[in-house]
Amino acid sequence: MTDLARPLPSWHRERLAAFLDSSAVRNVLLGVILFNAALLGLETSAQVMATWGPLVLLLDAACLAVFVAEIGLKLYALGGRFFRSAWNVFDLMVVSLSFAPVGEGSSVLRALRVLRVLRVISMAPALRRVVEGLVRALPGMGSVALLLGIVFYVGAVMATKLFGTAHPDQFGHLGASALTLFQLMTFDGWMGEILGPAMETHPYAWAFFVPFMVVTGFGVLNLLVGLVVNAMQEAAEAERKENGFEEEVLRRLAAIEGRLER
Repeated sequence: MTDLARPLPSWHRERLAAFLDSSAVRNVLLGVILFNAALLGLETSAQVMATWGPLVLLLDAACLAVFVAEIGLKLYALGGRFFRSAWNVFDLMVVSLSFAPVGEGSSVLRALRVLRVLRVISMAPALRRVVEGLVRALPGMGSVALLLGIVFYVGAVMATKLFGTAHPDQFGHLGASALTLFQLMTFDGWMGEILGPAMETHPYAWAFFVPFMVVTGFGVLNLLVGLVVNAMQEAAEAERKENGFEEEVLRRLAAIEGRLER
């Protein structure tokens, strides 16, 4: 086997992977993603496309070529490890959507190209931590959503029985009561549209509505915020440990490379 046919040593791939993951390369890719986002926005303007259409499409193709080259180099450098990262799989799926066949009736597929802008999330560590925090918080958020559903069901039943006769439009049946209570939770017109009219016929209606707003509007919201913040902290800690492990691996590979060169 000649030198040209011999595969590159694994440490060359590790160095390529480290180069692709460097801040300089990330910043360049981030710039390309934002530039491509601007191009996709320009494509929505008939006037711009009538004047600069070919140039816009050419630049869009150039941006896509950069994305494909980056994904290809990552696949080569990481091999099977590429698919162990959910962010790498996400990037691959987003770029692959750009190669969907475009023809008549495929406006939806063309519109999906704007999903390339979502690669900003995978390029920016701060945004990745936010998304990872949200994903980690989903199980806890499910429990909070179940608790909120129970509170809404109990509140809707009580509101229907208490105010349904006097205010059938807002509390005439269970669905209407639940929708009105949801509006109450968001504090949208809660005084003029809900509490005020209810107190005209039921002077002590505030004793029901005010505790409901406090529990759902403040208590549950604080629970969700606490879950997300805690999950984001866990994601940041996990990322710090992972980065520390990768730095140690790269340091040892560099030491091995130095010994081989001697």
